[in-house]
Formats: sequence, C-alpha cells, structure tokens
Amino acid sequence: MKKISYKKLWKLLIDKDLNKQTLSQTANISASTLTKMSKGETVNIEMLVRICNALDCEFHDVVELVSSEYDEAGNAGE
Repeated sequence: MKKISYKKLWKLLIDKDLNKQTLSQTANISASTLTKMSKGETVNIEMLVRICNALDCEFHDVVELVSSEYDEAGNAGE
C-alpha cells in the first residue's frame, strides 16, 4: 500500500531558504496543518493548492506516493 510523503516539500523549503513558519504565513495554513504534514498525515487538498500557489510550484513538487514499507525518514517498517 502507498502513503503520502511530503519530503519533496521540506526539500523545496530548504532550496528556497524558507522555514515552516514563513510557509504557514505565506500560504495561509495553520501550524496544526504543518504538524500533520510533518507526521506524514493527510491534509485537505485545498491546503496543498495554497502551498503550491505560495511556492509557485505543482503538486508533484511537494507530494509523492511512497511504499508504506518505509516511513517518512526512509526507515524500513515492520
């Protein structure tokens, strides 16, 4: 089974020299939404649209589906 990963988003923020607080303000998303994303949890697609608009990018630049046998840090699961 596949699950969502936001690793591309975190890398993009580093590449653009931005932090999560700046993203939250620019994209008008809550800190709790960012916390969910940090934990690899799903968020409303409208939040992803706001992020893409704020960063001038596409969905594939911020999210991807990955095999559930690996966690957000790339560690093998049980």
